Amino acid sequence: MAQSLDDIVKVNVTVSPLSQSAGTFNIGLIVGGSNIIPVADRVRIYNGTADMLENGWTGEEPEFEAATLYFSQNPSPPKVIIGKWDNSAESEESVDEAVTACRAANNDWYGCYVVDATAADIEAVATVVEPMIPSTAYFYTTADSNVKAGTPGNIMETLKGKAYKRSFGQYSTTPHAAAAALGYAMGANTGLANSAYTMAYKTLVGVTPESLSTPEAKTILGLNGNVYTSYGSSYKLLVQGTMADGTHFDEVLNLDMLKAEIQIGATNALVNSVKIPQTEDGLSLLISAIEEQCEKSANRGAIAPGVWKAAPVMSLQTGDTLSKGYLVLPGRIADQSQDERDARKAPPIYVPVKMAGAIEHVVIGVTVNR
Repeated sequence: MAQSLDDIVKVNVTVSPLSQSAGTFNIGLIVGGSNIIPVADRVRIYNGTADMLENGWTGEEPEFEAATLYFSQNPSPPKVIIGKWDNSAESEESVDEAVTACRAANNDWYGCYVVDATAADIEAVATVVEPMIPSTAYFYTTADSNVKAGTPGNIMETLKGKAYKRSFGQYSTTPHAAAAALGYAMGANTGLANSAYTMAYKTLVGVTPESLSTPEAKTILGLNGNVYTSYGSSYKLLVQGTMADGTHFDEVLNLDMLKAEIQIGATNALVNSVKIPQTEDGLSLLISAIEEQCEKSANRGAIAPGVWKAAPVMSLQTGDTLSKGYLVLPGRIADQSQDERDARKAPPIYVPVKMAGAIEHVVIGVTVNR
């Protein structure tokens, strides 16, 4: 009988745990009160409307109609999550409570839409979405003529006045038109090289362009709203791609993705290491993990090389060139207090980023508890 080679050379194989991803930013949630999904389930995930029909939907429900617009866009999103709002006579659940419950039930969705929402519903959902974690964007449709007339107190004026940066409002007489915008936003976010996009001047399949006078169109845009309308003799375009505070949707999305990726990248570095020492070498491991995540944004085209025109950040001076579009600048281990060392806190890390949009200069602060 041959003797085991373990007596001479013993080999141990250690497989590192799988790194976690920063989550999905290409799946939307559609919320409604139809009695297909039990409240106990709260949400269900579908690959398309055919999948919904197989699961008991008839095709007549407002959620199904919204999902049809959602999946009709080009490119089409990969999935939709349908959420249940318990708006039965026996329940006192409000629509904002329903959206909050959907977030608690599933973290995979980024944008959300509520079918047949009133102005009061829209304001309530916008309010809970603003601070929601993980970060979220809310798309809503309004056909209120007070919006295009600019009547004081209309829903777009209200949300603009509150400077909400996570609410994307679309004036449209096509039911669920903003579900189409949500579908485009999720479908276009492929994460591939040079895939960064804007919502402005896009075609929305299944949405009828609004016939507006020039003053009416300007009024909607002046409220930081969005509308799908005709331009010239042949163009049908979505304008202007902004949130209620005037920030462009793509800038909100790209910053949300970058923040999530940096957070998960640094966490993966901690989880996958036996120990990250309180040394410059240990700090280099965190820096490398953060740089890897920044490269993803640069590859998508959300970050661009250029001149840093904002205030200085550590060694980065105004007028310096960011050749990659970002830098990762850590504090020094030697400058830490004994309390910080005892608490196993890494020195603060700053990530100045030059975004490829109207918001050019962003500084992301990273605090890591080792």
